Amino acid sequence: MLAPDYTEGVEQRPLSEVRELRDEAAQEETDLSYVRRLLHARIDIVLAEQRRRSEGGPTSVVEQLVGILSENAVRSTGSLGRAQMPEPSRAEAHRRHVETLVSDVDLSNVTSLTEEQIAHALRAYRAEEASVSGRRREVQAVMDKLNEEIARRYREGRASVDDLLAASRLRTQDGTDEPEED
Repeated sequence: MLAPDYTEGVEQRPLSEVRELRDEAAQEETDLSYVRRLLHARIDIVLAEQRRRSEGGPTSVVEQLVGILSENAVRSTGSLGRAQMPEPSRAEAHRRHVETLVSDVDLSNVTSLTEEQIAHALRAYRAEEASVSGRRREVQAVMDKLNEEIARRYREGRASVDDLLAASRLRTQDGTDEPEED
C-alpha cells in the first residue's frame, strides 16, 4: 500500500473499492501500531534494567514488570483521531519479528545480560521502532488521502449516506457481512 500506484486513479475508482483500500490501510496501521507497542514494552524493560544497575537498586526488573508495562500502556495508543481496527491481524508474526531483532538477547532474564548486550538490544529496538513509526506515518498519509476522497464524494453529492445504509442493511439481512461503519 506504500507503492506509488496504490492510490493512483482513486478519483475514478468505485466508492466500494476506495473504502476497501482505506480499510486495508487501516488494518496495516493497526498492525504497525501493535508492533510499536511491543517494541516500546521491550525498550522500557531494557531502560528499567539500565536504571536499576546505574542506581544500584536491589529490585529486579521482574518485580517492577507490572509497573514498567503499565506505564507503557498508559501512553497514547490512538492513531491521531483515526478509527482503528480492533485487533492486529498478524499478532503472532509481529511478536516473532520483534523477538528476532535481537536473537542473542533473552529479555526473560534481563538481569543476566552484560552491559554490552543490553546496549545492543536497546539500539536494535529503537532503530526498529523508528523504522516502524516512519512506515506507520506513511500508511496514515495513505489513509488520509483515501478518507479525503470518500469525504469529497459525499460533499459533492457523488455518494450518499442513504446508499451506504441500504447496502449495509442488505449485507446484514443476507448475513454476508457485518454493518460497515464510516
